[in-house]
Amino acid sequence: MGNTQKKPHSRGDGGPHTESSNSHHHGHWKSKGNSPDKYKVPQESKEKVANGSDKRGSTASVPGDQNNSSKGTAGGGKFEESANLDAPCGALPPQLSRLKNEGNLLFKNGQFADALDKYSQAIQGYTDSGLDSPQDLCVLYSNRAACFLKDGNSQDCIQDCTRALELQPFSLKPLLRRAMAYESLEQYRKAYVDYKTVLQIDSSVQAAHDSVNRITRMLIEQDGPEWRQKLPEIPLVPLSAQQHRREEPPSAEVLQARVEKAAREAERRADVLFPALKQEGNDFVKKGQYRDAFGKYTECLKLKPEECSIYTNRALCLLKLERFGEAKQDCDAALRLEPANKKAFYRRALANKGLQDFLACSSDLQEVLQLDPSVQEAQKELEEVTVLLRQSLADGSKEHRRTVLIREVDGDEDTTAVQSNCTGAVSINQKPTSAYDFGQSLNAARCSGNTEACAELLASTSPEQLPRYLSTQLDGHTLSFIMQALDSHLLEKNPNLVYQHLHHLHTADRFTVVQLLQDMDTHHHMTQLFEHLSAVESAEFTKNDVQNLANKYI
Repeated sequence: MGNTQKKPHSRGDGGPHTESSNSHHHGHWKSKGNSPDKYKVPQESKEKVANGSDKRGSTASVPGDQNNSSKGTAGGGKFEESANLDAPCGALPPQLSRLKNEGNLLFKNGQFADALDKYSQAIQGYTDSGLDSPQDLCVLYSNRAACFLKDGNSQDCIQDCTRALELQPFSLKPLLRRAMAYESLEQYRKAYVDYKTVLQIDSSVQAAHDSVNRITRMLIEQDGPEWRQKLPEIPLVPLSAQQHRREEPPSAEVLQARVEKAAREAERRADVLFPALKQEGNDFVKKGQYRDAFGKYTECLKLKPEECSIYTNRALCLLKLERFGEAKQDCDAALRLEPANKKAFYRRALANKGLQDFLACSSDLQEVLQLDPSVQEAQKELEEVTVLLRQSLADGSKEHRRTVLIREVDGDEDTTAVQSNCTGAVSINQKPTSAYDFGQSLNAARCSGNTEACAELLASTSPEQLPRYLSTQLDGHTLSFIMQALDSHLLEKNPNLVYQHLHHLHTADRFTVVQLLQDMDTHHHMTQLFEHLSAVESAEFTKNDVQNLANKYI
């Protein structure tokens, strides 16, 4: 441990010792033509490095890895109860951990000689116990070196720092302390090498930057232009030890900024490519090259998946390619983006026609005419589809009419709502939970011409839900069929429910169009139903209520 234990120590002021205690190296501070103190190590930097506070903005700490806040008395006799002297220290056993913690506390309070004694005891105990924990022993040597540095014992500081670096190469604090000790002994070349090594490990160590600048000026003055050739070799620090190059996980703000930047870049790229791809698709359509056009529109959707016009354009290509199911899906996507897009309704009607779903086709065409009565193509298609629908219903009624099997399905039962194509027994879900289930059940009843099944379906359906369930199904034939079912079967059993259904039915989306296009049969069934309903005595409605409601239908 050198001669430190033989000489007096400061007690908390951190200042230098007497001239006699440092006479072995103070005599070498002079340089050619300069004052003795020109190249002396600043006391502030010396204390920072000894304490391990060498980075920009960092605070002073104890020399090792413990940072206790309690104060102690000289000699380490009594400590405040708040000091956790028995805190674990790496792999050290409890008695050695306590010695190390006591040394840290004494060092913090400026009792460097007493701290040095505690570290020495811990090092001796480590050696005697046969432990194998190089990192812990490295910290003990580094801490004791800090005590030597504080007391001006540079030789012993260098010796302990070298031992620490043999145990843990490229450790930051031992390198800093050894560099400071070399500088105090005027071994500037060695000090320069250690400071440069420190900066390879962590470029933010301000004390090392300051010292390198100071020593560089001195070496130039001392050795001239060739001063670099006289330096010892500066070791190359491996990447694994370069703390400033260790990539830390990005913060939430950085991640958000990256996401926003990527989104802006994607948007910029889309703004450039999208119009060109769309134009290429349009050109292919004009040439009748629908497969090529389909490919271009698909690329457009990858760039801008919320562009409604691309879905309708691609639907046109799919219709030309007779891929009706996919065309319908694209029209559905377009209508989710723009619920009143008449082009999407019209092309979905053509897709439904190709799928031979004439009822859905008729509903979509009526939707087009409600949005724009001047669309002649829709009117022509509706007339044609109406004929096809009537023919289909008539053929089904003549050739395949059978007894309807009504089956109630529990709400949680995972079964198909309707399993019928009018070629066998009809299975109707009497508790529909969606517009699709209701439409399939209603279609099954119509397919077999069974108004009783329709009445049972209406009896189990909430009047408030009826307009929503009919939003894609309502047409003149459906309305006429419902009127017959209400009049023939439900009116006698539950006239109040009939009134409630009629009270809500006229609010359905397509009702106005259907009303304009109704035929004589539908008008007759409506008139008959309201005549029968007005003759009913009920506490829920009056004849005047029925008359007002009839005005909305007839």
